[in-house]
Amino acid sequence: MIRRSSELDMATIARQHYDAVFRFCARRVGPDRAADVSQETFLTAQRVLHKFRGESSLTTWLFGIAHNECRRERRRSVAEPLPLVVDLEIVANVQGESDIVDRHALNQALSKLSAEHREVVLLHEIEGLTYEEAAAILQVPVGTVKSRLHHAFQQMRRALFSTEEAAR
Repeated sequence: MIRRSSELDMATIARQHYDAVFRFCARRVGPDRAADVSQETFLTAQRVLHKFRGESSLTTWLFGIAHNECRRERRRSVAEPLPLVVDLEIVANVQGESDIVDRHALNQALSKLSAEHREVVLLHEIEGLTYEEAAAILQVPVGTVKSRLHHAFQQMRRALFSTEEAAR
């Protein structure tokens, strides 16, 4: 693991992490704006690279910057609603179609969550970050991440079950 900013080369960092940062941003601001926000993320990272102390992984640090850049982009474009873009790979269960969660229903359930709840679901479940990494990005305690995730899942279950019952 790279420990000091003096050992970091921004071109290498960008090559190694651009795809992950782009996907991270695309889920938050849509694919049309993700390239610009990703570029801003790496420009900001280059400006503050000397502040990276290696206390978190480089990916977590970059996601923290990307998170702030996405928030900035959403504030700039308040007039235009940003799409919720979650590309979920849902695999059919051996037991049959009744166990498959509809992507559309899942996206609807996610879109009904508050921004704080949706963000922890995206960070933990979609991006695959640990509670600690999500907490570092959001700058909240680990317990807050766990609590938000718990409440988000409760809300999503209610939304998904009501959608399934309405479809019957």
